[in-house]
Amino acid sequence: MAEAPEVFRSELLDGVPHGFFGRRGGHSTGLVAGLNAGLGSLDEPGAVQANRALAAQTVLPDARLVSVYQVHSAGCVTVNQPWNDDRRPEADALVTDRRGLLLGIVTADCAPVLLADRAAGVIGAAHAGWKGAVAGVTDNTIAAMEVLGAQRSRIVAAVGPCIAQASYEVDRGFVERFCADDPANQRYFAGGTPGHAQFDLEGYVTARLESAGIGAVERLGRDTYPDPARFYSFRRATHLGEPDYGRQISLIGLE
Repeated sequence: MAEAPEVFRSELLDGVPHGFFGRRGGHSTGLVAGLNAGLGSLDEPGAVQANRALAAQTVLPDARLVSVYQVHSAGCVTVNQPWNDDRRPEADALVTDRRGLLLGIVTADCAPVLLADRAAGVIGAAHAGWKGAVAGVTDNTIAAMEVLGAQRSRIVAAVGPCIAQASYEVDRGFVERFCADDPANQRYFAGGTPGHAQFDLEGYVTARLESAGIGAVERLGRDTYPDPARFYSFRRATHLGEPDYGRQISLIGLE
């Protein structure tokens, strides 16, 4: 029997079924041991499906989990009815006003963002890596929630476990490309080794959410990179020369 999964929750989303999962618990073994929810990993497909079902059961029993084929874009889809995993649309965010659904996104250093307008009964989930964040994935998610009846000032959002600034070294070319979009983005970089800087992904995503004018934003402040017992990390796996990496899942639903 699998160990019970570890789940992190947001005070802002209290009362809304949700959870940011790490790697503890689950059915996977070997390099991605734990609660690997990545359909694109090299893991045994049956273990991945069992992990996803376990996470869903933990958050909202008997709900149908819906996810997308993530491509580091700003694309957001509205979910009116569930689809099979092999028919996932390419996008990096989902919104819905339908009860009995769980919106899921997977991450392995990128920022998972869960959003809700309780009064309207509208929720959203976004996968915000730096590419999608710059392109406006959170802005598009908020806009799609408004189409379903949410009010921007009532929307609250939580930014879950992701790679922290202390662990996210980038080269000067990255800094220049990022700041070409907006020179004010320089504030998300701190000094690093020669020719490099440390990027604050969580801070940038939080600022994008705040600048969109939503009601409130909470960041959980947990770094995925230095804690292999608790989180999967693409960057850590790359630095270690590992051939695969797991993905943690974040879920939000409506009862």
